Amino acid sequence: MAQEPEAPFAYFGQKTPDTIPELFAPGLVSRKDRHEFGSVFTADGREFYFGVDTGEQSEIHMVRWEGGVWGEPQKLFADSPFSHNDPMLSPDGSRLYYISDRPGTETRHKKDYDIWFSLREGGGWSPPINAGYPVNSPANEYYASFAADGSLFFASNHGAGTEALYNYDIYRSPWKDGSFRTPVQLPAAINTPHYEADVFVSPDESYMIFCAVRREGSGQGDLYISFRGGDGLWLPAVNLGETINTPGHELCPFVTADGNYFFFTRDGDIYWADSQIFKGLRKD
Repeated sequence: MAQEPEAPFAYFGQKTPDTIPELFAPGLVSRKDRHEFGSVFTADGREFYFGVDTGEQSEIHMVRWEGGVWGEPQKLFADSPFSHNDPMLSPDGSRLYYISDRPGTETRHKKDYDIWFSLREGGGWSPPINAGYPVNSPANEYYASFAADGSLFFASNHGAGTEALYNYDIYRSPWKDGSFRTPVQLPAAINTPHYEADVFVSPDESYMIFCAVRREGSGQGDLYISFRGGDGLWLPAVNLGETINTPGHELCPFVTADGNYFFFTRDGDIYWADSQIFKGLRKD
């Protein structure tokens, strides 16, 4: 059952939802004049980052609880002519990761989408830093998510043929000695010859949620969940069902640091629901 927020600042003072998804922060975050995508709260719930598509480019907006009030959304990288989207925080909150089509140092022209990050500097963020090899490739990389040990989960179409550029797969890049190691493509329980992207992994890697386009799906893109079995292997992914998925497009999953609330995008707006919605979906 929906409840009052746990603290004065929690979730912009909204009543928290039950297992029926509700539009998140209508008028402030979810607005009719644009599309909103990936979103993330800091672990303390005092900052919220989300992607906005204006029709001309993608932007990352940030809202902060400060001085006893929530401020107005501020656009990060406001002077950039390039797109930025899919914000996600590193486990310790010191880095903000996102995707961008901004070029490298050798050109001023837009390129494919890479994963970039900024370092927290006082009350703001550093200029964008490319995550580099071996994470990024000459193809597209999308939607960073992290396990508690720093391992990076993301999607890429670098393995797709020229006639199947929509074939994105999900990869895991271990974090060791301060750098990402060679990404490993996840198994057939997750990836197919079709589209898998927008992966969110729980900190303990006990489950992951991702967007996929499959024949049995409800619409343009559905959200699926896979649990890790007792043998450490990923179990076949399960559709989140009609409570979450519609004939439209569901994508950009995120679960709050306390594990209580599930956020996702539906047809260009951000929704949220109680994470109890996952109960009963595990099929061992």
